[in-house]
Amino acid sequence: MLIAGVDEAGRGPLAGPVVAAAVILDPARPVSGLRDSKQLSAGARERLAMAIRGSARAWCVASADVAEIDALNILQATLLAMRRAVEGLAVAPAEVLVDGNRCPRLACTVRAIVGGDRDVAAISAASILAKTVRDALLIELDARHPGYGFARNKGYGTPGHLEALARLGPCAVHRRSFAPVLQAALDLRPRNVVI
Repeated sequence: MLIAGVDEAGRGPLAGPVVAAAVILDPARPVSGLRDSKQLSAGARERLAMAIRGSARAWCVASADVAEIDALNILQATLLAMRRAVEGLAVAPAEVLVDGNRCPRLACTVRAIVGGDRDVAAISAASILAKTVRDALLIELDARHPGYGFARNKGYGTPGHLEALARLGPCAVHRRSFAPVLQAALDLRPRNVVI
């Protein structure tokens, strides 16, 4: 039975897409060292991502962009990205295991597993692919939108990012539905000057 693991990266940041990955591992070609992407160094994640792409039976990475996040809310956008990742697999899984406690609607059996990125190899693999792809996207966004430190903060609300947001205002890849971004936009609105 083909089982896909699914995880996401980027639910909490103030900028950039939410990215999800789906992976069906090949038992004949195991990848050693799989674990939750947050427990790995960037270099280890990159090495494992290459191994996963080369060894998995199937894998797909998909996203929901900032406009979708703002229109749907972050949870629904995350579930949409997950559905896109599963539907993009080259072979259809019989079952999907999702990290966390919420599942996207799919045509096959789906189970949520809290701590799945730690306990289930296929979910760990999906976690690694989602994180490496999203990190690379944020490095690209840093080049297109300088000043916010996206290459360093990956869109998260670090003190430096919040300071830049207050100084520069939101850019095109900021999530307007997130409170710190909305507040920064409101703070920078032109005000009527009365003399």
